[in-house]
Amino acid sequence: MKIFSKEQIYAGDKLTADRQNITSTELMERAGTQIFNWMHARMQGAQVPVHVFCGIGNNGGDGLVLARHLVTHGYNVHTYVINYSDKRSKDFLINYDRIKNVTKKWPTLLKCTEDFPEIHPDDIIVDAVFGIGLNRPVADWVKKLFQHFKTTKAFTLSIDIPSGLYTDKIVEDPEAVVYAGFTLSFASPKLVFFLPETAKYTVQWEILDIGLDPEYLYTTETEAQLIGKHEVLPNYIPRDKFSHKGQFGHALIIGGSYGKIGAVTLTSRAALSAGAGLVSAYVPKCGYLPLQSSFPEAMVITDADEENISSINFEIEPTVVGLGIGMGMETKTITAFEGFLKSNKVPLVIDADGLNMLAKKKALLKLLPENTIVTPHPKELERLIGAWKDDFEKLKKVKAFAKKYKLIIVIKGANTITVFNERLFVNTTGNPGLSTAGSGDVLTGIITGLLAQGYHPSVAAIFGVYLHGRSADIAVEDFGYQSLMASHVIDYLGEAFIDLFKQPEPQQQTQQEPDEND
Repeated sequence: MKIFSKEQIYAGDKLTADRQNITSTELMERAGTQIFNWMHARMQGAQVPVHVFCGIGNNGGDGLVLARHLVTHGYNVHTYVINYSDKRSKDFLINYDRIKNVTKKWPTLLKCTEDFPEIHPDDIIVDAVFGIGLNRPVADWVKKLFQHFKTTKAFTLSIDIPSGLYTDKIVEDPEAVVYAGFTLSFASPKLVFFLPETAKYTVQWEILDIGLDPEYLYTTETEAQLIGKHEVLPNYIPRDKFSHKGQFGHALIIGGSYGKIGAVTLTSRAALSAGAGLVSAYVPKCGYLPLQSSFPEAMVITDADEENISSINFEIEPTVVGLGIGMGMETKTITAFEGFLKSNKVPLVIDADGLNMLAKKKALLKLLPENTIVTPHPKELERLIGAWKDDFEKLKKVKAFAKKYKLIIVIKGANTITVFNERLFVNTTGNPGLSTAGSGDVLTGIITGLLAQGYHPSVAAIFGVYLHGRSADIAVEDFGYQSLMASHVIDYLGEAFIDLFKQPEPQQQTQQEPDEND
């Protein structure tokens, strides 16, 4: 699913109006009607008080359309206009007149804190104050209104985006933003729904189709894309009856040190479970018995050193190498790492101490093959690119870093973002159970295993992140967040592959035009 910028949404609105020969007011009617349909399908006439707070721009106009339909369908609705400016949009004024024509209970004008209505915890708040066009801090009394929403503990539904939240920068004051229980977003989700600093402003979100021009939506390239099952499935490479292990590559996992052989074991197991034909592990001598005993499917090559990797020499010809896991930062290990990079000719996936070595000796970055995949957690990323002031600056720095060194960077987090060719691929799978030791090692193994099979590096990274999270989503149903372990993610990886081909349960269609007889 594409994640459109606000500029692209505005362009889509205008083009839709032109191509479909409709006015912006008619497009607003569509938007407000779809919000009503969504609420009507869930409320079914329930007389819970609904408080619709409308700004004086187009987001407020959407709120007025919603309020009008709620009124005409007999709901217990209270409508308010937030008078934060003397300017009103044309479509807001049109819909302000329309709602006055269907009820004697005209919208209440709010101008200061003394005007705030009483709201009970069982009521519903609809936030239609500010939309994606907001580009400046909100007035102090409006900020207090948003705090009033939060204090009431009423369920809050935001229209398009929580009011006070920007689409392209971090908010100045976290208290000047609506905390939404749900956001109904038009055409596409907003990137801020998935960033660590801004995701907290909406618990859930859903996309409403308001009939924007299909050709525009299909052909317009976006900087960001949301990755789910439908996005990864076309990249899946099936196997035929006569396939054999030699067709699916040989993954070599290099890493480990005394006390950290488990990391290599997890990565090696994950690479094989992801589909690599063969997996070898290169470890210090202390890793030989643990690996051979716990993971008999792997072949093991040992370093001359007992406890650390001191040199990297092997006679096999791997398809791909995953390295850095549990390696430690011994001087001799860094020297071995550097020597390997200078002679290496195969694709790489680098994680953990491999990233720390690159951060310590940045000149080594120039030795990496094009499209090397790196998988940093936040602290490892900071060591590589330097500190950032907010999530938007972080993304900007990551894109510049990836471009400079021709890398694919997997920014691990709740919504892992893969950066490739200055584009952002935002993952939708995974859960808090992945906050556990070894889950990153498993991700490295999955990506390495996919890369071994011939997937393009960008696909291996995006697909691997998806499978890693989906496996955890399936496993967490049996283990819960606290008891989920990295090895469980490997154990359920097969179910994640199978899940790719499962059809979703049919859902009741709710996006119909409102029935005047309802």
